[in-house]
Amino acid sequence: MTSRPVGQDDLIWFAEQFHAIAGNMERVIQGKRGVIDLVVMGLLSEGHLLIEDVPGVGKTLLAKSLARSIHCGFQRVQFTPDLLPSDITGVSVWDRERGAFIFRAGPVFTNIVLGDEINRASPKTQAALLEAMEERQVTVDGTTRELPPPFMVIATQNPIEHEGTYPLPEAQLDRFMMRLVMGYPSRAKELEILETHGQHSSYADLGPVVSAEDVQRMVMIARSIYVSDAVKEYLVDTVEATRHDPDLLLGASPRATLFLQRAARTRAAVEGRHYVTPDDVKATLRPVLVHRMILRPEAQMRGASLIDIVDGIATGVPVPGSGVRA
Repeated sequence: MTSRPVGQDDLIWFAEQFHAIAGNMERVIQGKRGVIDLVVMGLLSEGHLLIEDVPGVGKTLLAKSLARSIHCGFQRVQFTPDLLPSDITGVSVWDRERGAFIFRAGPVFTNIVLGDEINRASPKTQAALLEAMEERQVTVDGTTRELPPPFMVIATQNPIEHEGTYPLPEAQLDRFMMRLVMGYPSRAKELEILETHGQHSSYADLGPVVSAEDVQRMVMIARSIYVSDAVKEYLVDTVEATRHDPDLLLGASPRATLFLQRAARTRAAVEGRHYVTPDDVKATLRPVLVHRMILRPEAQMRGASLIDIVDGIATGVPVPGSGVRA
């Protein structure tokens, strides 16, 4: 699919499809429209998501609802200490009738992959996802196989239980475009959940609202959103500020700058604009940056938080063209 100038009709169609996907998912995941919007933005920005929250708040259902809403393949991988890399990517087995090895594809060969409790698997197994996430391909026995578009990894982990887990290394954390937190629903929404899911799961009634081809068209529209030189400089200045913050041991990488630009483009398209503004960038700073940074021990002792640091950077970096701070 080749890139072409984005017309107003394209943007109207994009916004309609975006809200159709998010609205369809909200029928199942109630009271979390902000999280749902970020999940759909992550898909259309060609990113992967890490959802970190306690059990039972709907992380798995969120991924399944996304896959069903866009009429795409879905595979769930339960990460355990004995899971092997080949259990994810696939393996070549000997076929006696053919007299040759045949490749049996693993669960990564689908559109939406849910890696449940990813931090329970060994680092070697976690690393099996790296090539797939970064290059959208898998190499087994010297043969490289492309993954079908759209492709997205949604990984979950429990932030409370640490026994028997392997923390994700920074190299793998950096490959996730966003880290999201579901949070508990409000009292009113939890009562609504009892009413909706008490006797019958609304997920069973969920049907697709767009096709995989529609998703690919939306991805191309988001790619074509214009980013001015001034906004690009703002992106670089914002990420660079994390590298010079005295409270941070590790700042954000250049990959974070690319992810911020992608997310900002998608947000601009949702808002019906052909161009990215600094507000698009600031709206995605928390989910894109926080998980890439590490606090210094002395900052932790003072009670500093990564969210406060990101918010401080958002207000401290000068806005393009204004000469003043945000």
